[in-house]
Amino acid sequence: MPKSVPWRGAIIGCGFFGRIQLEAWLRIPGVQMVAACDAIRSRAEQAAPCAYTDPERMLSEQKLDFVDIATQPNTHLELIQVALRYKLPVICQKPLAESLSQAAEIKEMVKTAGGRVMIHENWRWQPWYRELQKLLSSGRIGAPITYTFRIRQRDGLGLEPYPNQPYFRTMPRLLIFETLIHPIDTARFLFGEIETVFAHARRYNPGIQGEDRAIVVLSHRGGLDGIVDGHRFLDPDPPGPAMGDTVVEGEEGSLRVLATGEIWLGGERLYFPSQQSGYRGDSVLATQQHFLNCLQTGDEFETSVENYFPSFLATEAAYQSISTGCRTSLNDLSLKTLRR
Repeated sequence: MPKSVPWRGAIIGCGFFGRIQLEAWLRIPGVQMVAACDAIRSRAEQAAPCAYTDPERMLSEQKLDFVDIATQPNTHLELIQVALRYKLPVICQKPLAESLSQAAEIKEMVKTAGGRVMIHENWRWQPWYRELQKLLSSGRIGAPITYTFRIRQRDGLGLEPYPNQPYFRTMPRLLIFETLIHPIDTARFLFGEIETVFAHARRYNPGIQGEDRAIVVLSHRGGLDGIVDGHRFLDPDPPGPAMGDTVVEGEEGSLRVLATGEIWLGGERLYFPSQQSGYRGDSVLATQQHFLNCLQTGDEFETSVENYFPSFLATEAAYQSISTGCRTSLNDLSLKTLRR
């Protein structure tokens, strides 16, 4: 039976991105964020009427319809496990987990429990990518041949890079794991499943631990291939919310998505985003609305753990490729994971 409003939600993690998600929840009609949990109690107190530092205590004391996990990936396995124990639907920030073994464990745990868990991957919900998908499906440029995502943002330089998320500085895996996972998943949304990955990466800023420059070549079923080219040393030109630009070339022309969100075909502008507020075209709100819609209808999440797992697997394949210098098959990597 469809649920009547209000939806009573709680958030775990009230840091930089947790606050972005909370702001979007508060603009969705019928949603009440009644509780928040954070290791820093004052942040939880600012986020919701009932504040906690212990997530299990919050879930045991509050009557909830869902929980939003907005914490770092090394906490996801344990927090999803706790939420499933209380039979709560979960929307959980990406990356899915700290490691491939943890991601596989989460996947099996959700399947066994029969729980409803969606990964908060908001890039595929940016309105220009939804519009791009429609244009590609309509055959506007004929059969796609190749694509390029250029990911840019100027916050990775200097002695104190990534000021919004300073924990990035000590992560052994960084750019592909935290940032390029977005266009990798979007490529799956636009062009279908990925079969192989070839990647090269390096560290440019000596003050961090992980890689901060990478090129990832993705090959999809059916032969289509494309490139994800990323770093965080320059802002896109022209500036805009899309954090870079995208080009898709087909047999009958090429579509360009500018950082402004505009989509161009040659000299013709086909799309200009009407939504100028909210995070990256209000994609966080769209992601969270999809989560609620699916809870209401019983439909499958676009980024359920099962559906999203190949995106996480592709990032692992990129690191395997960097290590070996060879192209990595997602199927071979998946089989190795199952044998462990």
